Amino acid sequence: MLPLAAIERVARKAGVERISREALEELRNIVEEIAQELASEAAELAKHAKRKTIRAEDIKLAAGKV
Repeated sequence: MLPLAAIERVARKAGVERISREALEELRNIVEEIAQELASEAAELAKHAKRKTIRAEDIKLAAGKV
């Protein structure tokens, strides 16, 4: 689970001045869901390439698919 403080920093960098705790929690849930989908797709790409290690290129390719 990602810390709320990290999610808040991301929101602030995006220009958000104020954000409720509920909004932070919902954003965290969505970010975690997207990250899990990316990791799963990247794992499939690595497996297809007969590798056990996920590389940055796998993440980039997975991001293009999701």
